[in-house]
Amino acid sequence: MNKIRKAVFPVAGLGSRFLPATKAQPKEMLPIVDKPLIQYAVEEAVAAGITEMIFITGRNKRAIEDHFDTAYELERELEAAGKTALLEFVQNVIPKHVNCIYIRQSAPLGLGHAVLCARPVVGNEPFAVLLADDFMDTPAGTAPVLAQMVEIFEREGSSILAVQDVPRAETRQYGIVSATPYQDRLEQVDAIVEKPQPEDAPSTLAVVGRYILSGRIFDYLENVSQGAGGEIQLTDGIAALMRDQKVLAYRYEGQRYDCGSKLGYLKAMVDMGRKHPETGAAFTEYLKTLK
Repeated sequence: MNKIRKAVFPVAGLGSRFLPATKAQPKEMLPIVDKPLIQYAVEEAVAAGITEMIFITGRNKRAIEDHFDTAYELERELEAAGKTALLEFVQNVIPKHVNCIYIRQSAPLGLGHAVLCARPVVGNEPFAVLLADDFMDTPAGTAPVLAQMVEIFEREGSSILAVQDVPRAETRQYGIVSATPYQDRLEQVDAIVEKPQPEDAPSTLAVVGRYILSGRIFDYLENVSQGAGGEIQLTDGIAALMRDQKVLAYRYEGQRYDCGSKLGYLKAMVDMGRKHPETGAAFTEYLKTLK
């Protein structure tokens, strides 16, 4: 069975919900304490054994490339100042054995189109997709979410969607699945629909920003017509793939923060701030003083 070696990061979105902060910087570079969202997502992929990081970028996204590149001038300044710890942080943003590949999405044609842009690099291999603004945190001693999914893929050999229950009023914000129990935390997907109105949703089980997909998905994405919002929807490609292959829904272990929304971002900042090894204790004491 093929190993999961490649991960796709669709990062071409405008980040309009965070304007004006995202006018000149990518939303994926917004920090959670002292690391940008995209770095957390890449670290999650590295922990799952992935070595090829494929970024689907757009205009004004060069900061992501710069972040994962070598910063010679900064490193020289830190070395000269004797700031060894900071120098190590900068040099270890990404491990040496990991490759970064950047592909430009020429027009904002949807998540399905962004994933399709990766086909020349991914080929026919199974691969992961990570949406950086779905920030995932897991308890100490629990594997990161994507590593959990890779382990299941190596056992089952099927495409896997990370899912969680959401309030019915929020189904219009997600791809929603109906599914049949399969194994512990796993269900077999029977149907998937993009952003249904609450009264039309087949369930409240929502797909969130982690996927492992068969390379066959590209064949279907090339042939799906424009869906919700006039975009090529990844959901529609998955629905077509299901006619030929089994797709599983996985209720992952961990906490998801919707950092594409201001409230979700603030929650992540507070919770991760409390856990941070440098400032966690003092920040927790400060929070106790708030009324």
